[in-house]
Amino acid sequence: MKGFLGIDVGSVSTNIVFLDEGGMVVEDIYLRTQGQPIATVQAGLKKLGARLPSGTIVRGVGTTGSGRHLAGLIVGADAVKNEITAHAVAASSLTPGVQTILEIGGQDSKIIILRNGVVNDFAMNTVCAAGTGSFLDQQAARLNIPIEKFGEYALLARAPVRIAGRCAVFAESDMIHKQQMGCSLPDILAGLCEALVRNYLNNLGKGKEILAPVVFQGGVAANVGMVRAFEKALDLSVQVPPYFNVMGAVGAAILAREAVARKGTSLFKGFGVADTSFRAGSFECSGCANLCEVVEISENNNILARWGDRCGKWSSTAGREEKIS
Repeated sequence: MKGFLGIDVGSVSTNIVFLDEGGMVVEDIYLRTQGQPIATVQAGLKKLGARLPSGTIVRGVGTTGSGRHLAGLIVGADAVKNEITAHAVAASSLTPGVQTILEIGGQDSKIIILRNGVVNDFAMNTVCAAGTGSFLDQQAARLNIPIEKFGEYALLARAPVRIAGRCAVFAESDMIHKQQMGCSLPDILAGLCEALVRNYLNNLGKGKEILAPVVFQGGVAANVGMVRAFEKALDLSVQVPPYFNVMGAVGAAILAREAVARKGTSLFKGFGVADTSFRAGSFECSGCANLCEVVEISENNNILARWGDRCGKWSSTAGREEKIS
């Protein structure tokens, strides 16, 4: 078997997919990053290597997400792209003609507007946690319900209550107040979903023309209560594509395929990377008044790359290439 790897390293989760040469997802892996992106990528590669048939050939690798540069350096990526590009490519591939992408991840959210297959506009929110996966996880734990059942409970609502959704702190306080007033759990959960959708559309969708087909992706798309709330607010059908929770990785794999087609060879270091010893650290350069914090990555005790300095004193060639990507 031959194919392409896509790796999406986020603050909450790390997703890895393997696409065959026809672009079909053969394997997908979801792992919690837990503040250890290097170890998580290695664990994911080891898990993927065990699942794939013996002799599988990886023809290219792409990385995306907030940890894309670090992951790209570790595995030898052929394409290192931002989340907007990766999600847009994946959605266009799996849902041809898509014009609006709603994406909510573990700690951020974004909206992408496409026209004729090209990104026309986008917006990201990395400041407030309201409406993200981590916030919904927290509320499910506080209410002692499995996060997998959150949406199902919300669909049972008869009269969703009005909850302030502009801030995670205010939303939680409002939920507690409604509980103490005697409102039912389904009505509260449905009200929270509607509040978070209002917040999303007011912050990210303001001034944007949201047209069908609309695709909802990211981990929060598993919450059917949020899907219903988006459909109600937009008065449009909202599609949740297959592999909605690993779409960034799917897009990275597709971009890797395009990159390798252009240059003919891959930089992938192989699945042996899973057993390689990497060390990440940082130090403060006192060479000038900038006092830059320089990040240093070592592979088997050899300096692999440095970055973070403004003048280039410490940056290795690999580090500079990663930043340009």
